[in-house]
Amino acid sequence: MASPLDLEEQEQLDELKHFWKRWGDLITWMMIVVLGGYAAWMGWQSYSTKQAAQAAALYDTVERSAIGGDITLLDRSVADIKDKFASTTYAQQAALLAARVYNDKDRKADAKAQLTWVVDKASDEGYQALARLRLASLLIEDKAYDEARKHLTAKTPEAFAPLMADRLGDLAMLQSQSAEAVQHYKNAWKGFEPNAEYRRLVAVKLAALGADPEDKTAVESKK
Repeated sequence: MASPLDLEEQEQLDELKHFWKRWGDLITWMMIVVLGGYAAWMGWQSYSTKQAAQAAALYDTVERSAIGGDITLLDRSVADIKDKFASTTYAQQAALLAARVYNDKDRKADAKAQLTWVVDKASDEGYQALARLRLASLLIEDKAYDEARKHLTAKTPEAFAPLMADRLGDLAMLQSQSAEAVQHYKNAWKGFEPNAEYRRLVAVKLAALGADPEDKTAVESKK
């Protein structure tokens, strides 16, 4: 004869069987999804780490070739890092570095191509803004003023606003637009930190145009 304890255990076992019969598949699938997600996340972490390490090694090659003046190796390594690791900051840094070297070597078209790639492909807004500044300078040298202005007036991080304004002032001066140049230079001057060395340069430009960044002359003329 079964004891009360045996009957209680049998009831609990029956309840458990009933529970698993009703919810077992759902629980199993939920565990599969959770464990699968965890495995995917771990796999992605491992992949990302490996990608970053490979991109860093390739960027080192880009840097060494730039410093050593091995332009053939620079061409190949920059193309490789952009092709294989385009989404990494290493690729964006490599393109900016290559653009500087190409410009120094009087390969203006290649320099523009590298900067344009950063503008179009970079995920970091800071790198994009830096590329826009450098590209605008090259375009200004080519007298492609309208195209340069598009880059200088594009949306960029606030930290780059004074630099963009300064270059817009230079562009206005080249187009004999003194009043516009003064306004751009004033915007640049106001945007820089008080102790910034670049701010002094902007003040010199304003002085050359007979303008005071703080409009002190205008205030005194009213008194």
